[in-house]
Amino acid sequence: MKPIGILGGTFDPVHYGHLRLAEEMRELAGLQQIRFIPTGNPPHRDAPQVSALHRSAMVKLAIVDHPDFVLDEREVRRTAKCYTVDTLRELRTELGEAQPLCLLMGGDAFLQLHTWHQWEKLLDLAHIVVGYRPGFTLEERIHSAMPELRKHYQQRLCNVDFLSQHPAGGIAELAIPKLEISATLIRNRVAENRTIRYLLPSAVANYIYQHHLYAPC
Repeated sequence: MKPIGILGGTFDPVHYGHLRLAEEMRELAGLQQIRFIPTGNPPHRDAPQVSALHRSAMVKLAIVDHPDFVLDEREVRRTAKCYTVDTLRELRTELGEAQPLCLLMGGDAFLQLHTWHQWEKLLDLAHIVVGYRPGFTLEERIHSAMPELRKHYQQRLCNVDFLSQHPAGGIAELAIPKLEISATLIRNRVAENRTIRYLLPSAVANYIYQHHLYAPC
């Protein structure tokens, strides 16, 4: 059974860095689908600059032409803090115990995983697939990580074939070239009245301008 990928984030705004990461992971991990889940009220970082409805609308525009990318708005509809473990529990209930799920993230996020709410339970609900820049590996950085996280990494490291053979529990690494694009860069360029062309889909850029997002007050 092909796994389903879960890509969460503020997407403030969504850009080609997010989209290229998702496409690389979809291909390399053999995912049947990737669900983009904009967070509503993130517990681990400052509040996004624009509303969840705007961020969700931009994701919808960005992925409209990709048949394997799906917008999931469950966190946008929540009023309470949005914890990944709760989202995975909901997905597991909806999709069944046998469906492989892959929580997608970058290397920096993985090394901070121990700060997430009920982080160890994530691996009971899904695999974790970590994208890292070619030439660098998590193995080189995991030695400085929290001992319990390092233990999980060492015991659960697997290849991509494992992801489709089991519903959860593995940690896989994928070498993925990183586009040097960030949401902060885009927000700053809009505030400075500089072009954001080719940093994100044109439909998303147009939405930003039409709704005067990220412009100086």
